[in-house]
Amino acid sequence: MSDTGTWFVVAVPAALVGAASFGMASAVQQRATKQVPNIRTLHPRLLFELVRKPIWLASVATVIIGLSLQVVALAYGPLMLVQPLLVTSVLFAAVHAAWLAHRRLDRLVVLGALACMGGLSAFLLLARPRGGDETIEPQAIPLGVLLGVLTVVCLVAASRFPGEIRVIALALATGVLYGVTAALMKVVASQFRAGGITEPFQHWVLYAVCLIGPCGFLLSQNAFQQGKLISPALAVITTVDPLVGVAIGINWFGERVTATPAVLGGEALASLVIVGGIVLLTHRGEVLRREIERVDPGDRSEPTWG
Repeated sequence: MSDTGTWFVVAVPAALVGAASFGMASAVQQRATKQVPNIRTLHPRLLFELVRKPIWLASVATVIIGLSLQVVALAYGPLMLVQPLLVTSVLFAAVHAAWLAHRRLDRLVVLGALACMGGLSAFLLLARPRGGDETIEPQAIPLGVLLGVLTVVCLVAASRFPGEIRVIALALATGVLYGVTAALMKVVASQFRAGGITEPFQHWVLYAVCLIGPCGFLLSQNAFQQGKLISPALAVITTVDPLVGVAIGINWFGERVTATPAVLGGEALASLVIVGGIVLLTHRGEVLRREIERVDPGDRSEPTWG
């Protein structure tokens, strides 16, 4: 079977089912976070509260299934095909959340999610990252510091601003940590292939994954708990994650991208589409939040569109 045939027979179905798994799990997780006390950002007590919820534990198992399918999709299809398909988890999450709450979807939310997916698709298609290896280059430090500073700024913003701004800040920090974790896991996988199961334990990368990955997951639960709506947070997470991955691939692993003036212009437009989608989701989310609170100030359930 040709590479293209394998993409559509294996990679596309695996990516779509994986996205559906992520979306369903996210909708369930957000609903579960509404059933436990509000807990400050990055406090592990939130996980201790959630682990008592059987439905939340089931959602974690669904996430594991989604991650496994993502690995299958990436094994048989290119990044620029798989990652945009995974962004459809935003739509799956919105549909599933609306179904759980017996409420309707909002058209502007769907439009914002499609803008994020389309912008990311165009960006990756134009960039076409390729080459590189799994060895972190010395010049990784400046980008690592930048990503660390960005994460801290997001956490500070989340502590100072209420509403959807807080949710977007938490989601942005989550996406950064997820992107870094994915890159480091790539290094761990290469160490395992080169030296066996004991090799990764001899390097700092595995221990960084064990720290950064759980922090990212905890932040995602904070974002879900703080937001009345799921799509803005999930759209930011699933969009920022691969974009951080591309930046790390270029800076840390020496990957190459197409960089002609026309391509750079197209990437800039694609980035604007992504930002526009996130702004639309944020603005619409704030409007719907106020509508929900006006109707029922004590309502912590899923909103009209998931």
